[in-house]
Amino acid sequence: MVFAFKTASFSKIIDDAKHLHEIGITALWLPPAYKGMAGNQDVGYGVYDLYDLGEFDQKGSISTKYGTKEEYLKAIDTLHQYGIQVYGDIVLNHRMGADGYEDVNASMVNQHNTYQMETKDEWIRVPTLFTFPQRHQKYSDFTWDWTCFDGIDYDAKTKRHATFLFHDKTWDTQVDDENGNYDYLMGADLDFSNPRVIEELERWGKWYLDTTHIDGLRLDAVKHIRATFYRDWLSKMRQYIQKELFAVGEYWHGDVQKLLGYLQTVDYQMSLFDVPLHYHFYEASQSFGQYDMSQIFEGTLVQKASGHAVTFVDNHDTQPQQGLQSWILDWFKPLAYALILLRKDGYPCVFYGDYYGISQPVTPAFYQVLDRLLYLRQHYAYGKQNDYFQDRHIIGWTRETYGLACVMTNQKGGSLKMYVGQQFAQKTFYDYLNNCEQTVVIDEQGYGNFPVKDGSVSVYISKKVAIK
Repeated sequence: MVFAFKTASFSKIIDDAKHLHEIGITALWLPPAYKGMAGNQDVGYGVYDLYDLGEFDQKGSISTKYGTKEEYLKAIDTLHQYGIQVYGDIVLNHRMGADGYEDVNASMVNQHNTYQMETKDEWIRVPTLFTFPQRHQKYSDFTWDWTCFDGIDYDAKTKRHATFLFHDKTWDTQVDDENGNYDYLMGADLDFSNPRVIEELERWGKWYLDTTHIDGLRLDAVKHIRATFYRDWLSKMRQYIQKELFAVGEYWHGDVQKLLGYLQTVDYQMSLFDVPLHYHFYEASQSFGQYDMSQIFEGTLVQKASGHAVTFVDNHDTQPQQGLQSWILDWFKPLAYALILLRKDGYPCVFYGDYYGISQPVTPAFYQVLDRLLYLRQHYAYGKQNDYFQDRHIIGWTRETYGLACVMTNQKGGSLKMYVGQQFAQKTFYDYLNNCEQTVVIDEQGYGNFPVKDGSVSVYISKKVAIK
């Protein structure tokens, strides 16, 4: 199984569906489909109206950044026709772009310790009234007001940008402990202790599933939301649709213990992105060959809880000029993708920006090497896995069923003796990535000595096939 994050328009996705199926993409994570505060200029995380999937003239446009509701639903249907599952991007943490202001009693808190009050209660004017006048209560007549939130980052009366906690409110518990309590992230922060909020999100979830027929969910910013909310919400959504509903949460933290603790709290109702592994890739790519490759999986989610690990190399947040910028250098990208695509553990995610490249700022497209790795995953990466992670720089593994041997190094080239199976004795193996011209003949015991060039990866298979 492989899935990819797409940032293209829905019309582009429709045109690309056949190609994605052919290269081995089995599921697609689509960007947020609802109206953001900046209309068709909003990438989807400045959430305004969850019920507007590009249907209403709100925030300066009918369509979202990616298209209209009709195009969104057509994209989902087209992907389904090609056997590709669709995962919707769900952003429930906050609201932005309110339709009106309210006067609220609140206290300003320290942004580095949100339990610490900087001021006593004072009356501030806040954008917390969401009435959606252009939707005319279609699908839902729910009005969001200040009681639905526990804090915000702006006082219109004094034009102050700061973090405010509303009177008689407390930050949600079961969130990350950074900044004392990391409930607050941005905008008008939802109060997940408010029963009216929970009920409305359950109504919306059922409506969204009925409307889109998606197969799974990517859950944004879960470390800022009460953990038991998603535990219970996902359970109710699955009961409602009576089928499997894949879910992966974005809990952005480099400490695997934080991720394991969260999984336990939510009763393993979801998978998580393997952020520690991403940071290992980042460190290795930046270390000028000093990184110990034998430890690349140490302290990662795929090592500790492989059944709940979504592995990735980069994403929309880690790319250059983004808040979590930690872009994997180009030379290491093929190594990193081999590490997530050709091994038995984890659910790998291919980033759209890696496959097609990014225009601003310009980054290269890796579709050629990714096509080859995806082909290898589809046709060769099966069976018993034998790991060879003893050396600090040259590591590798084999898969026995169809005969695959992957070897890589972050430093000087060399070779690695690995077992592929006695059934391949006297067979000649070729580097499908075409990085090494040398061939390898497997000995009578099923071993081969597989070469690799400086700072490179080679993947050997037993059948000479045309390069994809």
